[in-house]
Amino acid sequence: MTGELKSKIDRLWDAFWSGGISNPLEVIEQITYLMFIRRLDQLQQGKERVARHTGKPVENPIYTEETQQLRWSVFKSKHPEDMLKVLGDGVFPWLRNLGGDDSTYAHHMKNARFTITTSNLLAKAVSMIDDIDMTDKDAKGDLYEYMLSKIATAGQNGQFRTPRHIIRLIVEMMSPQPGDEICDPACGTAGFLVAAAEYVEDTHRDALLAPEQRKHFNESMFHGFDFDSTMLRIGSMNMLLHSIENPDIRFRDSLGENVADEADRYSMILANPPFAGSLDYDATANDLQKIVKTKKTELLFLVLFLRLLKNGGRAAVIVPDGVLFGSSNAHKTVRKLLVDDHKLDAVVKLPSGVFKPYAGVSTAILFFTKTNSGGTDKVWFYDVAADGFSLDDKRTPLLEIERLGPVVDGGLTDDEHAKNNLPDVLARWHRRSGSEQQRARTEQSFCVSKDEIAKQGYDLSINRYKEIVHDEVAHRAPGEILDELDGIETKIQESMSELKGMLG
Repeated sequence: MTGELKSKIDRLWDAFWSGGISNPLEVIEQITYLMFIRRLDQLQQGKERVARHTGKPVENPIYTEETQQLRWSVFKSKHPEDMLKVLGDGVFPWLRNLGGDDSTYAHHMKNARFTITTSNLLAKAVSMIDDIDMTDKDAKGDLYEYMLSKIATAGQNGQFRTPRHIIRLIVEMMSPQPGDEICDPACGTAGFLVAAAEYVEDTHRDALLAPEQRKHFNESMFHGFDFDSTMLRIGSMNMLLHSIENPDIRFRDSLGENVADEADRYSMILANPPFAGSLDYDATANDLQKIVKTKKTELLFLVLFLRLLKNGGRAAVIVPDGVLFGSSNAHKTVRKLLVDDHKLDAVVKLPSGVFKPYAGVSTAILFFTKTNSGGTDKVWFYDVAADGFSLDDKRTPLLEIERLGPVVDGGLTDDEHAKNNLPDVLARWHRRSGSEQQRARTEQSFCVSKDEIAKQGYDLSINRYKEIVHDEVAHRAPGEILDELDGIETKIQESMSELKGMLG
């Protein structure tokens, strides 16, 4: 992003605060509505160009003769007071009843609320959005990511934003393919789905040129669930701004609904589910409780993911540390399920400050494959000590921007690695079936056999298996030490005699 665009967003943000809208999610939501309204006008303009070229009427028009005054290109030039009236009395009531567009976005806009109450604020917002080149995918995506980075407080139900560099590490390790069906059952702002889409576009560009493959990418590759309508709107717009035209982003209480209609459907799950603590048994789907009787959301989500994955499907999931070593029957049951009945691939321990300032919880990433027939041989562990940022509330970058994240040109020096372990995590992950098998338990990564994990009660905490190197201490013979003490005592006595002589 250019400094100029960042500066515009910062000024707009300040204007929202001055205008009485201080909740970051509400600010983003209002900007999302305006971007969507502009998007509708651009879609209509595209339909009109086709109609002019073919000489046929506009196909499935978004705007009719009666609603032309509700178009972005029309109202953006009006006086701010008139613009405010058009949006409040015309655009938003029309938006809530929009039936001509059956897209994900239209569905989530049905409950849209317009909360901008001052014409000055609206004029600033419309002006800034109108300045953005909506044909530039990177500019649109960067703008939205920058706005999302301003969400500086944890939301309800344990929601908090996963740092983008951690998301990118997970996506790089999972390496999604053009034929995958990817799901995040607690998608929030859709960060994992956006990063997966970017990865597929960057690494499989030629494959996406095929019409059927492009249709799959736009309509059936990405699936996100959430039960927060604000998050669904923001997540949907985030996907649209990253050029995924009609993703499956929908309202669903992932833990509260039986999953029979979604079971065995997805080839990949990428998720950072909320660690809300406990749910009532009555509020939890029966088919999950049959597998593990617990109120712990982090355990229920792991069971859910196994249900949603098709056989051979893979998952990467961020979990709180307690999942790795918790002593309850439910904790042990879930870990045993992953190790014995499926294939646990890796445990990547993250530093405890990764989610600051949102939360100080210690976390790890579990990588596993659904098999229903076991398959765990050795589990790869990596102890991440540094992620490129300070581990305090400020999360200050420790390196230049091009040396951050999991992918850097030319590798990192030892000093840079000490500040950013992520490229090393990715490099060693690709060698986990080869040279990583020979690493000592004193190193940053190593492998542990399934049998040893079972003997340790299926404990998955890295410290259970890591060996600490103690500095060598030179031991001296007792007689040598006693002789030295005798010499010291003799010197003390001689000094005392000299002192007495001087005083006498």
